[in-house]
Amino acid sequence: MVVISMRKISTTNDFLKKLLPPILEIPSLRGLNWNLTSAEVVEQVMKKITEAVNNPDPFSDLKFQQNNKALTLYPRLKKMVEEAADPLQAAVHLAITGNSIDLMVLGQLSDFEKSPFSFEMSPIPEEDFVPFQKKIITAHRIVYLGDNAGEIIFDRVLIETLRELYQPEILFVARSVPTLNDVTLKEVRQVGLDKIVEVIENGLEGPVPGTILARCSPELIKRIEESDLVISKGGGNFDTLDEDRPLQKDITFMLMSKCLPYCNLFHSQLNQPILANYFPTKKFSDATED
Repeated sequence: MVVISMRKISTTNDFLKKLLPPILEIPSLRGLNWNLTSAEVVEQVMKKITEAVNNPDPFSDLKFQQNNKALTLYPRLKKMVEEAADPLQAAVHLAITGNSIDLMVLGQLSDFEKSPFSFEMSPIPEEDFVPFQKKIITAHRIVYLGDNAGEIIFDRVLIETLRELYQPEILFVARSVPTLNDVTLKEVRQVGLDKIVEVIENGLEGPVPGTILARCSPELIKRIEESDLVISKGGGNFDTLDEDRPLQKDITFMLMSKCLPYCNLFHSQLNQPILANYFPTKKFSDATED
Protein backbone atom coordinates (compact mmCIF):
# COMPACT_ATOMS: atom_id res chain seq x y z
CA MET A 1 0.00 0.00 0.00
CA VAL A 2 2.77 2.44 0.94
CA VAL A 3 4.77 1.77 -2.23
CA ILE A 4 1.69 2.11 -4.44
CA SER A 5 0.73 5.43 -2.89
CA MET A 6 4.23 6.83 -2.92
CA ARG A 7 4.68 5.98 -6.59
CA LYS A 8 2.01 8.60 -7.21
CA ILE A 9 4.28 11.24 -5.67
CA SER A 10 7.79 10.10 -6.53
CA THR A 11 9.18 7.37 -8.73
CA THR A 12 12.71 7.51 -7.33
CA ASN A 13 13.90 4.49 -5.42
CA ASP A 14 16.10 6.66 -3.21
CA PHE A 15 13.07 8.50 -1.93
CA LEU A 16 11.24 5.24 -1.19
CA LYS A 17 14.28 3.83 0.58
CA LYS A 18 14.37 6.91 2.80
CA LEU A 19 10.67 6.82 3.60
CA LEU A 20 10.02 3.11 4.15
CA PRO A 21 12.16 2.53 7.29
CA PRO A 22 10.23 5.02 9.51
CA ILE A 23 6.93 3.70 8.14
CA LEU A 24 7.91 0.12 8.94
CA GLU A 25 8.50 1.20 12.54
CA ILE A 26 4.75 1.69 12.95
CA PRO A 27 3.71 -1.01 15.49
CA SER A 28 0.63 -2.11 13.54
CA LEU A 29 2.73 -2.82 10.46
CA ARG A 30 5.02 -4.99 12.56
CA GLY A 31 2.21 -7.08 14.01
CA LEU A 32 2.51 -5.44 17.44
CA ASN A 33 -0.90 -3.75 17.57
CA TRP A 34 -4.05 -5.44 16.28
CA ASN A 35 -6.50 -3.01 17.88
CA LEU A 36 -6.58 -0.42 15.10
CA THR A 37 -8.77 -0.31 12.02
CA SER A 38 -7.12 -0.13 8.60
CA ALA A 39 -8.10 3.56 8.38
CA GLU A 40 -6.25 4.31 11.61
CA VAL A 41 -3.15 2.53 10.33
CA VAL A 42 -3.34 4.58 7.13
CA GLU A 43 -3.53 7.71 9.29
CA GLN A 44 -0.18 6.84 10.82
CA VAL A 45 1.32 6.12 7.41
CA MET A 46 -0.03 9.38 5.98
CA LYS A 47 1.59 11.35 8.78
CA LYS A 48 4.95 9.85 7.83
CA ILE A 49 4.36 10.61 4.14
CA THR A 50 3.26 14.23 4.65
CA GLU A 51 6.24 14.87 6.90
CA ALA A 52 8.63 13.36 4.36
CA VAL A 53 7.34 15.44 1.44
CA ASN A 54 6.55 18.54 3.55
CA ASN A 55 3.09 18.72 2.03
CA PRO A 56 -0.19 18.21 3.96
CA ASP A 57 -2.01 17.15 0.78
CA PRO A 58 0.52 15.28 -1.39
CA PHE A 59 -2.14 13.69 -3.61
CA SER A 60 -3.88 16.96 -4.45
CA ASP A 61 -2.90 16.92 -8.12
CA LEU A 62 -4.03 13.31 -8.50
CA LYS A 63 -7.42 14.14 -6.96
CA PHE A 64 -7.83 17.07 -9.33
CA GLN A 65 -7.11 14.80 -12.30
CA GLN A 66 -9.49 12.09 -11.07
CA ASN A 67 -12.30 14.61 -10.66
CA ASN A 68 -11.72 16.10 -14.09
CA LYS A 69 -11.73 12.71 -15.79
CA ALA A 70 -14.84 11.61 -13.92
CA LEU A 71 -16.61 14.84 -14.88
CA THR A 72 -16.27 13.84 -18.54
CA LEU A 73 -18.32 10.73 -17.70
CA TYR A 74 -21.09 12.69 -15.97
CA PRO A 75 -23.40 13.21 -19.00
CA ARG A 76 -23.20 9.52 -19.87
CA LEU A 77 -23.88 8.46 -16.29
CA LYS A 78 -26.93 10.73 -16.09
CA LYS A 79 -28.26 9.34 -19.36
CA MET A 80 -27.86 5.77 -18.12
CA VAL A 81 -29.91 6.54 -15.02
CA GLU A 82 -32.59 8.47 -16.90
CA GLU A 83 -33.04 5.65 -19.43
CA ALA A 84 -32.92 2.81 -16.88
CA ALA A 85 -36.03 0.78 -16.10
CA ASP A 86 -35.30 1.44 -12.43
CA PRO A 87 -33.45 4.77 -12.09
CA LEU A 88 -32.81 4.32 -8.36
CA GLN A 89 -31.18 0.93 -8.77
CA ALA A 90 -29.09 2.19 -11.67
CA ALA A 91 -27.92 5.23 -9.69
CA VAL A 92 -27.11 3.11 -6.64
CA HIS A 93 -25.15 0.63 -8.70
CA LEU A 94 -23.17 3.37 -10.43
CA ALA A 95 -22.42 5.06 -7.10
CA ILE A 96 -21.06 1.79 -5.71
CA THR A 97 -19.09 1.05 -8.87
CA GLY A 98 -17.57 4.51 -8.54
CA ASN A 99 -15.84 3.23 -5.41
CA SER A 100 -13.46 1.46 -7.78
CA ILE A 101 -11.66 4.80 -8.20
CA ASP A 102 -9.16 4.17 -5.45
CA LEU A 103 -5.53 5.20 -5.06
CA MET A 104 -4.75 1.76 -3.62
CA VAL A 105 -6.46 -0.25 -6.38
CA LEU A 106 -6.57 1.54 -9.72
CA GLY A 107 -3.75 3.83 -10.68
CA GLN A 108 -5.58 5.82 -13.33
CA LEU A 109 -9.21 6.56 -14.02
CA SER A 110 -8.66 5.45 -17.61
CA ASP A 111 -8.51 1.87 -16.28
CA PHE A 112 -11.95 2.39 -14.80
CA GLU A 113 -13.80 4.24 -17.53
CA LYS A 114 -15.22 1.10 -19.16
CA SER A 115 -16.38 -0.73 -16.03
CA PRO A 116 -19.41 1.33 -14.91
CA PHE A 117 -21.11 0.80 -18.23
CA SER A 118 -21.30 -2.96 -17.88
CA PHE A 119 -22.91 -2.92 -14.45
CA GLU A 120 -25.85 -5.03 -15.64
CA MET A 121 -23.54 -8.05 -15.53
CA SER A 122 -23.45 -8.02 -11.72
CA PRO A 123 -26.79 -6.70 -10.43
CA ILE A 124 -27.36 -5.84 -6.79
CA PRO A 125 -29.29 -8.69 -5.12
CA GLU A 126 -32.95 -7.87 -4.52
CA GLU A 127 -32.65 -8.91 -0.87
CA ASP A 128 -30.22 -6.03 -0.41
CA PHE A 129 -31.75 -3.44 -2.70
CA VAL A 130 -35.41 -3.74 -1.61
CA PRO A 131 -34.73 -2.93 2.09
CA PHE A 132 -32.62 0.04 1.02
CA GLN A 133 -35.37 1.29 -1.28
CA LYS A 134 -37.86 1.09 1.60
CA LYS A 135 -35.51 3.15 3.76
CA ILE A 136 -35.14 5.79 1.07
CA ILE A 137 -38.87 6.18 0.54
CA THR A 138 -39.40 7.12 4.20
CA ALA A 139 -36.13 9.01 4.85
CA HIS A 140 -36.51 12.77 5.18
CA ARG A 141 -32.94 13.51 6.32
CA ILE A 142 -29.96 11.65 4.88
CA VAL A 143 -26.30 12.01 5.86
CA TYR A 144 -24.03 10.94 2.99
CA LEU A 145 -20.45 10.11 4.00
CA GLY A 146 -18.19 10.71 0.99
CA ASP A 147 -15.07 8.82 0.01
CA ASN A 148 -12.78 9.31 -2.98
CA ALA A 149 -12.15 11.93 -5.65
CA GLY A 150 -13.56 10.87 -9.01
CA GLU A 151 -16.02 8.67 -7.14
CA ILE A 152 -17.76 11.85 -6.01
CA ILE A 153 -19.15 12.34 -9.53
CA PHE A 154 -20.96 9.01 -9.20
CA ASP A 155 -22.16 10.11 -5.76
CA ARG A 156 -23.50 13.26 -7.34
CA VAL A 157 -25.59 11.23 -9.79
CA LEU A 158 -27.08 9.20 -6.94
CA ILE A 159 -27.73 12.29 -4.82
CA GLU A 160 -29.47 14.04 -7.72
CA THR A 161 -31.54 10.90 -8.37
CA LEU A 162 -32.59 10.65 -4.73
CA ARG A 163 -33.66 14.28 -4.68
CA GLU A 164 -35.57 13.98 -7.97
CA LEU A 165 -37.44 10.85 -6.87
CA TYR A 166 -38.03 11.43 -3.15
CA GLN A 167 -36.97 15.00 -2.24
CA PRO A 168 -35.04 14.16 0.96
CA GLU A 169 -32.77 16.66 2.72
CA ILE A 170 -29.20 15.44 2.08
CA LEU A 171 -26.01 16.40 3.88
CA PHE A 172 -22.73 15.43 2.22
CA VAL A 173 -19.73 14.93 4.52
CA ALA A 174 -16.13 15.44 3.38
CA ARG A 175 -12.84 14.88 5.22
CA SER A 176 -11.46 17.77 7.25
CA VAL A 177 -7.84 16.66 6.77
CA PRO A 178 -6.51 15.41 3.41
CA THR A 179 -5.68 11.71 3.25
CA LEU A 180 -4.88 9.64 0.17
CA ASN A 181 -7.36 10.59 -2.58
CA ASP A 182 -10.31 11.11 -0.23
CA VAL A 183 -12.42 14.21 -0.88
CA THR A 184 -12.08 17.38 1.17
CA LEU A 185 -14.09 20.58 0.65
CA LYS A 186 -11.60 21.50 -2.07
CA GLU A 187 -12.56 18.50 -4.24
CA VAL A 188 -16.26 18.89 -3.41
CA ARG A 189 -16.19 22.47 -4.67
CA GLN A 190 -14.21 21.48 -7.76
CA VAL A 191 -17.11 19.34 -9.00
CA GLY A 192 -19.84 21.74 -7.82
CA LEU A 193 -21.50 19.36 -5.39
CA ASP A 194 -21.66 22.14 -2.80
CA LYS A 195 -24.09 23.98 -5.10
CA ILE A 196 -26.47 21.01 -5.05
CA VAL A 197 -26.54 19.92 -1.40
CA GLU A 198 -25.29 21.12 1.95
CA VAL A 199 -21.71 20.04 2.62
CA ILE A 200 -19.74 19.94 5.88
CA GLU A 201 -16.40 18.56 7.02
CA ASN A 202 -16.32 15.64 9.46
CA GLY A 203 -14.23 17.61 11.96
CA LEU A 204 -11.86 14.69 12.44
CA GLU A 205 -8.37 16.01 13.15
CA GLY A 206 -5.96 13.69 11.39
CA PRO A 207 -5.54 12.11 7.93
CA VAL A 208 -8.01 9.30 8.57
CA PRO A 209 -9.67 7.75 5.49
CA GLY A 210 -12.72 6.83 7.54
CA THR A 211 -15.25 8.09 10.09
CA ILE A 212 -14.37 7.65 13.76
CA LEU A 213 -17.38 9.19 15.47
CA ALA A 214 -15.62 9.76 18.80
CA ARG A 215 -13.22 12.08 16.97
CA CYS A 216 -15.73 13.82 14.69
CA SER A 217 -17.23 17.26 15.26
CA PRO A 218 -20.25 17.75 17.55
CA GLU A 219 -22.06 19.20 14.53
CA LEU A 220 -21.67 16.00 12.52
CA ILE A 221 -22.71 13.84 15.48
CA LYS A 222 -25.81 15.98 15.92
CA ARG A 223 -26.71 15.78 12.25
CA ILE A 224 -26.28 12.01 12.25
CA GLU A 225 -28.47 11.69 15.32
CA GLU A 226 -31.16 13.79 13.65
CA SER A 227 -30.98 11.86 10.37
CA ASP A 228 -33.24 9.04 9.22
CA LEU A 229 -30.50 7.29 7.27
CA VAL A 230 -26.73 7.39 6.86
CA ILE A 231 -25.25 6.35 3.51
CA SER A 232 -21.62 5.37 3.97
CA LYS A 233 -19.33 5.12 0.93
CA GLY A 234 -16.15 3.07 0.74
CA GLY A 235 -14.13 0.62 2.78
CA GLY A 236 -12.57 3.15 5.14
CA ASN A 237 -15.93 4.40 6.35
CA PHE A 238 -17.17 0.82 6.67
CA ASP A 239 -14.14 -0.34 8.64
CA THR A 240 -14.37 2.48 11.16
CA LEU A 241 -18.14 2.64 11.56
CA ASP A 242 -18.59 -1.14 11.82
CA GLU A 243 -16.21 -1.08 14.79
CA ASP A 244 -18.27 1.61 16.55
CA ARG A 245 -20.45 -0.57 18.79
CA PRO A 246 -22.28 2.31 20.54
CA LEU A 247 -23.60 3.45 17.16
CA GLN A 248 -27.39 3.34 17.14
CA LYS A 249 -28.19 4.51 13.65
CA ASP A 250 -29.63 3.07 10.47
CA ILE A 251 -26.74 2.87 7.96
CA THR A 252 -26.41 1.56 4.44
CA PHE A 253 -22.85 0.78 3.37
CA MET A 254 -21.94 1.08 -0.30
CA LEU A 255 -18.57 -0.24 -1.40
CA MET A 256 -16.74 -2.58 -3.74
CA SER A 257 -15.36 -5.86 -2.44
CA LYS A 258 -11.74 -4.97 -3.20
CA CYS A 259 -10.05 -7.51 -0.95
CA LEU A 260 -10.48 -11.09 0.23
CA PRO A 261 -11.60 -10.13 3.77
CA TYR A 262 -14.52 -8.22 2.23
CA CYS A 263 -15.31 -11.15 -0.04
CA ASN A 264 -15.45 -13.46 2.98
CA LEU A 265 -17.46 -11.01 5.07
CA PHE A 266 -20.04 -10.17 2.42
CA HIS A 267 -19.97 -13.57 0.68
CA SER A 268 -19.13 -11.91 -2.62
CA GLN A 269 -16.71 -12.24 -5.50
CA LEU A 270 -13.71 -9.94 -5.78
CA ASN A 271 -14.55 -6.49 -7.20
CA GLN A 272 -18.30 -6.94 -6.86
CA PRO A 273 -20.65 -4.13 -5.69
CA ILE A 274 -21.77 -4.35 -2.07
CA LEU A 275 -24.96 -2.80 -0.68
CA ALA A 276 -25.08 -3.70 3.01
CA ASN A 277 -27.85 -2.64 5.37
CA TYR A 278 -26.66 -2.14 8.95
CA PHE A 279 -28.81 -3.05 11.92
CA PRO A 280 -28.05 -0.98 15.05
CA THR A 281 -28.32 -3.89 17.48
CA LYS A 282 -24.95 -5.36 16.50
CA LYS A 283 -21.93 -4.88 14.26
CA PHE A 284 -22.53 -5.83 10.64
CA SER A 285 -19.61 -8.26 10.81
CA ASP A 286 -21.28 -10.00 13.75
CA ALA A 287 -24.60 -10.16 11.95
CA THR A 288 -23.07 -11.83 8.93
CA GLU A 289 -21.63 -14.55 11.12
CA ASP A 290 -25.02 -15.65 12.47
